[in-house]
Amino acid sequence: MNLDFNQIVPYIPFILEGIWVTLKFVIISIILGFILGTILALFKISRIKALNWFGDAYTSIFRGTPLILQLMLIYFAIPQLTGYDISPFLSSILAFGLNSSAYVSEIIRAGIQAVDKGQTEAAQALGVPYRLMMKDLILPQALKNILPALMNEFITLTKESALVSTIGYLDLMRRAQVVGADTYRNFEPLIFVGLIYWILVMVLTLAGKWVERRMKFSD
Repeated sequence: MNLDFNQIVPYIPFILEGIWVTLKFVIISIILGFILGTILALFKISRIKALNWFGDAYTSIFRGTPLILQLMLIYFAIPQLTGYDISPFLSSILAFGLNSSAYVSEIIRAGIQAVDKGQTEAAQALGVPYRLMMKDLILPQALKNILPALMNEFITLTKESALVSTIGYLDLMRRAQVVGADTYRNFEPLIFVGLIYWILVMVLTLAGKWVERRMKFSD
């Protein structure tokens, strides 16, 4: 085997900068996905049929098509249809945020429906407004139930973030490709970046378990 990791040592700072570049858009995407996912989840459990239909149709479209297709459509179709030259960063946030919201909506919907219906009935009997009931009673309990699934979605987005390299966004994966093209050695930078991804996933996994333990302890 002809491996020489010394060849990529000068490029290590350049690659490491990709950690924050990657996490920055992933964090914004998961926040966007959580906000939209919460709204969609409320649509799905609403008594208004039009909102039910919209929530189900949205989820079906974004879960039923590849994420990379959604990314390409946003990056290439928006300039063609509107004339607006959208950046790779904004394209990545929109694609990942919209895609994530479809999955998060199902997670939150399941969490809400897992809360004892007696609490909802008691709140309604006391005349508690729907908005306050959801904000102060139902959603906090649902959040504790769905935290592991939400952390898993965060981890999944972090791994799938490598797809943005296809539109030229300088994330970890794209930087490994740049180093490989510059040094004519692709295996070493890819292995190095793979190790970084693994460390990020392990850190997020441990952080999720710590938060879950804290929430159980607070109960």
